[in-house]
Amino acid sequence: MGMIQFTLKCSAGHRFDSWFGSAEAFDKLRAAGMVACSVCGTTEVDKAPMAPHVSSGRKTEATTTDEKPQPETRSRPLTQQAHPAEQALARLRRHVEAHSEYVGADFAREARDMHAGIAPERAIHGEARAEEARALIEDGVPVAPLPFRTDTKSN
Repeated sequence: MGMIQFTLKCSAGHRFDSWFGSAEAFDKLRAAGMVACSVCGTTEVDKAPMAPHVSSGRKTEATTTDEKPQPETRSRPLTQQAHPAEQALARLRRHVEAHSEYVGADFAREARDMHAGIAPERAIHGEARAEEARALIEDGVPVAPLPFRTDTKSN
């Protein structure tokens, strides 16, 4: 099965690349709030104008257009030092994972229970659907999205 690479741009103007199984897969993930900016974490993300790269899984010479991508849209080589923003996100991720408890899909329930005084207050992280996160915020529960996916194990 082939993959397609899109250059994406968030509402704050950050550009980054990501791979998807199809254009339809991107649209479904974006609509579900599952596509987030790799720099700031916003889910207000759309495709940036570009010539997409398609991988068929076979080793053949790629067909390209006459238009070359601009340097800021290219992915950096793995041997190049990470951008300061990437370094800061990596530090933030390590801190969150070391100093909070992963509660997985129970995040919304746990956050609501802590806010109501039913569960002991502690630092937690996990997953919540967009509508769950919106409801927490509307109810005054202090939550914030993380600009990265965390490990799925408890600390």
